[in-house]
Amino acid sequence: MTAVAAGPQAPAPDPGTVRGRVALTHQLAERGVDRVLLLAVPGVLALVALFCYPFLYGLQLSFQPAHGGVLGAYKAFFSDPFARKSIWQTFALAIPASLINVGASVPISYRMRREFRGKRLLLAVLVVPITLGTVLTAEGILEFYGPAGWFNRTLHLLGLSSSPVKLTMNYTGVLLSLVISGFPFAYLLIHSYLSGIHPSMEKAAATLGADWWRRFRYVTLPLLAPGLMTTFCLTFVMTFAVFPSALMVGDPDGSTHVISIEAYEAALQRFDYAQGCADAMIMTALMLAVIVAVTALRSRLYTGATGGKG
Repeated sequence: MTAVAAGPQAPAPDPGTVRGRVALTHQLAERGVDRVLLLAVPGVLALVALFCYPFLYGLQLSFQPAHGGVLGAYKAFFSDPFARKSIWQTFALAIPASLINVGASVPISYRMRREFRGKRLLLAVLVVPITLGTVLTAEGILEFYGPAGWFNRTLHLLGLSSSPVKLTMNYTGVLLSLVISGFPFAYLLIHSYLSGIHPSMEKAAATLGADWWRRFRYVTLPLLAPGLMTTFCLTFVMTFAVFPSALMVGDPDGSTHVISIEAYEAALQRFDYAQGCADAMIMTALMLAVIVAVTALRSRLYTGATGGKG
């Protein structure tokens, strides 16, 4: 047999270096740092590029108005009664819409926990507005609830109204749009929180003689309250930033002149970018103030192992 000459072999790794790497890996793992976190890098980069940088750029631009000094744009907003009124008009739309969406989601989600015939069809009907978007929802409201829409035609044919009921181009139209587009999100969140509350807790209360209302009032609602607060925050953010609905089915120069429209007109109609950025910063500050207040209230509620789960 002919012996085959073996090629040069790679040097064996230093045992001390290997142990050092393993020890470093263990130390990082104990602090919650491992290679899995690298999967979050693309998301962090996208967040910085699409949110953090534009936000910081707009913030510094809001302090560079053409007149009035560093705070000139902010002073101009609060000194203008029409612009200042947009704060109230935005809250007057966002808070009622959020309360309606959260309040309507609770009884429906409570009933949808049980199995019944047609449940899947009803679930599809409840969440289908997610696929429409704000613009299509606004167009549908104009076609259905407009002066010549099906709703007013039906009222006229039944003799219930001699003149069209004005449900669009006003506050009512925008509120309808926010409820229709925001309800599916609120429902899905509330339903997930209710699913995390085990039915055995209500059964235990029933064995002690509690009726339906007492079970809901003293068992389900306290466990669900943290989830209600979280859902309210998310739906409030969606409704507070209302723009297409206020523009398409509302009165942008009157009752639905919200802060987002004020910022849009300042930046893209008057080309005052510093003022537009200042309006957006005021809008952000008001939104964060509500979120902080609701979050502080949520921290005082029950947050045990059962409540707040979805």
